[in-house]
Amino acid sequence: MSYPQSAWAAGDYALVGGSVLVAGELLCDSIPLHAGESVLDVATGSGNTALAAARRGGKVIGIDWVPALLERARERAAVERLKIEFREGDAEAIPFGDESFDAVLSTFGAMFANPSRAVPEMLRVCRSGGKIGMTNWTPDSLLGEMSRIAGSFGPKPHAGESPYLWGVPEIAAERFGSSVRDIRFVRRQATMRHYTPESWVKFMKKYFGPIMEAHQAAGDRANELTAAMEDLARRRNQSGDATLLALADYIEVIAIKA
Repeated sequence: MSYPQSAWAAGDYALVGGSVLVAGELLCDSIPLHAGESVLDVATGSGNTALAAARRGGKVIGIDWVPALLERARERAAVERLKIEFREGDAEAIPFGDESFDAVLSTFGAMFANPSRAVPEMLRVCRSGGKIGMTNWTPDSLLGEMSRIAGSFGPKPHAGESPYLWGVPEIAAERFGSSVRDIRFVRRQATMRHYTPESWVKFMKKYFGPIMEAHQAAGDRANELTAAMEDLARRRNQSGDATLLALADYIEVIAIKA
């Protein structure tokens, strides 16, 4: 994965992920997911998409390489009385056999893995004629710009090419190539809401691991990074009042394995 494991384990991504919960619901409908299908949620995090798939009658397994996030996912599934198997697993080395699943999904997860490894793995475990669905932030999205700002105050927050290139349809299509057919893209926006732009930045600094680590890496310039993020939030704010309502662009990638 392009961010270090420590970044995802820090803070409490389950709280951050709550703001994009609807993305998993929408993806399951876009695929569309059918009851009884076997589903793998790659880089499940705290389980947003795995839960959405299980609510639709899917036979669901969610994998992630951060044990703490899997524990939160199990807690959520238990509360809803949904039967989902969560286990440790890397998007770049998926621990299942060939053609094991009818649908392979990932919301804002596999995009942070090395595409040269993650794409073949997602294709490998999906059956021929099965469905692949991803949601990916676009490069010019709120999250994409936030990542660039963080990278300007210290080491790049991710190794190699930007994970936000997954949000460019032409690049996503090229990565899957002839291994899929009927590939299509749906442009959507997630809505970030908070009490103020400044309180949102404070929230992200406390709970979103990559931003926590970016501030640590910034050292003496950490306050400058905070100020730059606050400026970003204010520029993106569309609430019309003191609260924050900012839109974050992403695309759904929906394809059928050839």
